[in-house]
Amino acid sequence: MAPSVSRARSGAAARYAVLVLMALLLAGPLLWQLSLSLKGAGEPLYDRPPRVIPEHPTFEHFGTVLDRIPVPHYLLNSLLVAAMSVAGNVVGATCAGYALGKLRFRGRSLVTVLVVAALLVPSETVLISQFLTVRAAGLADTLLGVALPTLVAALNVLLMRNAFASLPPEFEEAAVIDGAHAWQRFVLVSVPQVKGVITVVAVFAFVGSWNDFLWPLIVLSSEENYTLTVGLNRLRGTFYDDPRLIAAGTVIALIPIVAFFAVLQRHFFRGLESGGLKG
Repeated sequence: MAPSVSRARSGAAARYAVLVLMALLLAGPLLWQLSLSLKGAGEPLYDRPPRVIPEHPTFEHFGTVLDRIPVPHYLLNSLLVAAMSVAGNVVGATCAGYALGKLRFRGRSLVTVLVVAALLVPSETVLISQFLTVRAAGLADTLLGVALPTLVAALNVLLMRNAFASLPPEFEEAAVIDGAHAWQRFVLVSVPQVKGVITVVAVFAFVGSWNDFLWPLIVLSSEENYTLTVGLNRLRGTFYDDPRLIAAGTVIALIPIVAFFAVLQRHFFRGLESGGLKG
């Protein structure tokens, strides 16, 4: 066998080994939660080595979760917050990204630096100021108060800025010659070219809003306003926690994310390939 062929096969085997390792690291916790949610009451949970496939799979834990907490109501609250976050990021981040990527105005570089700085600041350090602002606006213990700080994310602004900046200038130059003003160039020329990246922004906004736990826990005080992530915390008892119930609740909370991504996955990967995520 030629040395070049041997090296090529060794390289391919190494790449596949890395991919399998990454798949185990990323999908392993999800598979373990699913396995835990399907295990019966008498099955051991923490055997060594762990048993991923349940001996007697059952769905009773999912029914118990639905009986203990109002999952449909919490689900609706989470969907409302996620919808506001997605709409705010798609509209706000797209407009801000176009302004930073295509328009020429004084202070544009400074604004870009401020957006990057906002991205680097840990969210936990601004929780107090966020809460004081939301409370002063009279939005404490409301779903709008939960969604307000996530309406425009710095990361999404940078993604849209890079997407618009990567577009060939000839598109807008032709539109200017035809007499199009800034809004017409934005809506009719530039936005259709970055639909894939807009889908990436929508997915990021939905997942980030749906999985958020700390901020809704701080803002919300009424159980009827709980989002699903906060409501699932009611499955934890004072003296005893059933890991099977918690795992079942986690799997239920994951279903909308999987469904949302499944609907947009083609556009999502197209947006990743379009180059909008390149620095």
